[in-house]
Amino acid sequence: MSERATREETVDVVWSGSWVAERLGVALEGDGELQELLGLALRRNPKRAHLLVSNVLGKHVPQRPSVVHGAGFELGERVRALLGAQEARRAVVLGYAETATGLGHAVADGLRDAPYLHSTRRPVAGVEQAGGFEESHSHATSHLLLPEDRDMLASGGTGADASVLVLVDDEFSTGNTVLNTIRALHALHPRERYVIVALVDMRSAGDRDRLTVFAAEIGARVDLVTRSTGTVALPDGVLERGQALVAAQEAEQAGRAEKAEKAEKAEEAAAAVEDADSAPVTRVDLDWPAGVPDGGRHGFTPAHRATLEAALPAMADRIAAELGDAAGSAPRHVLVLGFEELMYAPLRLGTALEAALGADAEVRYSTTTRSPVLAVDDPGYAIRTRLVFPAHDDPADGPGDRYAYNVAGAGFDAVVAVVDSTADTPELHAPDGLLARLAEHTGHVLLAVLPSYVPATAAPTGVPGTPTPAPERQEPAVLPEPLRGPDFSSYAPQDVGWLLQDLSDTELEAPTEEREEAIQSGGAHYAESLPVEYQPSAEYQALFTAALEASAARIARAVGTVTETVLAERGPRPVLVSLARAGTPVGVLMRRWAQHRHGLDLPHYAISIVRGRGIDATALRWLAAHHDPADVVFVDGWTGKGAITRELAAAITEFEASGGPAGFDPEISVLADPGGCVRTYGTREDFLIPSACLNSTVSGLISRTVLRADLVGPDDFHGGKFYRELADSDVSGLFLDTIAARFDEVAGQVEEAAKELLAADRAPTWEGWAAVERISEEYGIHDVNLVKPGVGETTRVLLRRVPWKILAKRGAGADLEHIRLLAEQRGVPVEEVDDLPYSCVGLIHPRFTRGATGADGKAVQGA
Repeated sequence: MSERATREETVDVVWSGSWVAERLGVALEGDGELQELLGLALRRNPKRAHLLVSNVLGKHVPQRPSVVHGAGFELGERVRALLGAQEARRAVVLGYAETATGLGHAVADGLRDAPYLHSTRRPVAGVEQAGGFEESHSHATSHLLLPEDRDMLASGGTGADASVLVLVDDEFSTGNTVLNTIRALHALHPRERYVIVALVDMRSAGDRDRLTVFAAEIGARVDLVTRSTGTVALPDGVLERGQALVAAQEAEQAGRAEKAEKAEKAEEAAAAVEDADSAPVTRVDLDWPAGVPDGGRHGFTPAHRATLEAALPAMADRIAAELGDAAGSAPRHVLVLGFEELMYAPLRLGTALEAALGADAEVRYSTTTRSPVLAVDDPGYAIRTRLVFPAHDDPADGPGDRYAYNVAGAGFDAVVAVVDSTADTPELHAPDGLLARLAEHTGHVLLAVLPSYVPATAAPTGVPGTPTPAPERQEPAVLPEPLRGPDFSSYAPQDVGWLLQDLSDTELEAPTEEREEAIQSGGAHYAESLPVEYQPSAEYQALFTAALEASAARIARAVGTVTETVLAERGPRPVLVSLARAGTPVGVLMRRWAQHRHGLDLPHYAISIVRGRGIDATALRWLAAHHDPADVVFVDGWTGKGAITRELAAAITEFEASGGPAGFDPEISVLADPGGCVRTYGTREDFLIPSACLNSTVSGLISRTVLRADLVGPDDFHGGKFYRELADSDVSGLFLDTIAARFDEVAGQVEEAAKELLAADRAPTWEGWAAVERISEEYGIHDVNLVKPGVGETTRVLLRRVPWKILAKRGAGADLEHIRLLAEQRGVPVEEVDDLPYSCVGLIHPRFTRGATGADGKAVQGA
């Protein structure tokens, strides 16, 4: 296809980057075609606010399928000319998920004989990972490589010597992703030559030099093939200005949306019925060719390509027939809409539909995406409209919003939505799902479902290599599923995924005195049973409510500070993994801060760690199968003497030594670090965190975790209980909402605190551990495990164990009111002391037998 043909319909009277350029001073500098190929938009991203929007990629901007495929095909022909026909036959093409999966496939078409593989963010059951790499600036950073033929990356599946690797992305901004990829794959399969392909090369001179130096270091030749070259000129302070502009636009749009909603509320029901009648959803059976993968996730060979090419005309005819039958006459303006990584199959259906409908119809192509981008209805802005709908392929990182851009208001007579069978779920067909959102903006929605390809190595039944419907969630069969609310916990499903097994129907509670005697005698471990859930008195509940209101801003500052520190040092998209259960409310709040302040949708899971028994190894394996371990940030509520900090470090070392996936960072990020045990924290003050005042009723109605051999097998998650019966006493949502409501109020203070911490020496001092050892000896306890320092740990002593006495720092005020009340209720003396690094310390009765408490359960001091 000629260059002139591929430029068709990319030229606008108003450049689709002028809105951003005028407001932020961003400029594209390069050859004359650059502004025809690219527009500009804005997004929330802590590292890069602007987005280059391609007019010929088929992701954000609907474009003629022949133009999209032709752009990639021509690049592939140029690579073939560069390599020569013989060397091109030994090449393997690798495209990047999600944006470049279709482009990479089209480049492979242009090479003619090259097999194709694209990276993926979807784990697949039974398919061993052959590698992976990171895309640091992306909305979702981790890439998996899951070829059916593991020799593909080494030799293109030919069995010959190492082949040329052709890497395809839509744009080069810094070159970091390409460097990460080559570094990872060169270590596995060294080769002498790489070819990098992109529509546009926007790297700086320094970034270009880095690639040259890197190629020399590994002793390989690296060639570049691009359609257009330039740079992005960014003025000082553009990131902060861009974020402020996004926030202002979102606030303005939210206000308009609220007014529109009120104005249209009376007509909503009638409009819904009318839309349902006028925009039906029709399934079309494509008769997809047997044995042909739905894309390049597991590899796509020249033989697959030949079979698909032969089948495309008939599949297009079936779509055209359904469009004509439903509309009464053939529609003139049709969109073929792909789905995230599933770009190539919809694209080729689009090119075939162009031929089938002829010149009388206008066919366009684009796809849905995970990436959140600001929409502004202005001809000088690249993203005019956006549709928002929930994810419908049960993604491994949990539920979240997905988007279709420039579809609403485009006047399409019909939309052909193409998904794979993994994504044909109830969420797709829900009232707020993709199909319903499309039906609001077109006269007819056609649904084409391709069978998700299951590699022969993973297919449990049927003919090896035959496409079969994929399981509802694809992940290693030995690993269980995370639990989510409302089925497990009162938290919203997006707040946290619990890497626990549900033991709600198992009787695990034992009287406090009985548990304490068994634990101290060595007859049982504390994690083998549960204490009876403490039900607070009205007086104590009132103390919690007052403490929450008094400390909300203080906690919000600590939440913001620790989150900003994590984003700065572990960003841009860390995976939060809270230590159940004290860490889980903090993990939820950190996730909410990142979403509220930065528009980030961070994954969050809760995991069990047990003192003396280590961390849940099955849960770690699950995390490694779904995320890069290096992205995992462990989260807890507070530190006491640092026992869990040490436990986690030892557990990660043991996990890796036993053959578990490497790369987990054992550092814990906490809200409060009075013990000086960690380097990532919101504050080192020992103050009342109201979530420590209660048990399950402030932690999503989940028990502390359980590890007992007769209940937890080697491939099971640790256990936990969901106390549904305590719903009337649940304040988990109140706790979160009260603190989150103060986020904006403390934002300025957080910014200053985070800057100070990032510049400070935050090395752990272990001051708390030294104090605990001293107290243990001074009070004749001789067991640091019976000394629980800090407000949070002291509260736990009073709620769950048999307390002996409480040490309170002389002059400690309101932070200890609930401690004094609980101590009075249990008959425990409170001793005021000086020289205490904590507000208080709880001492568990050091020589406990049931004779150490009276008939009323209060401690007997002479025992």
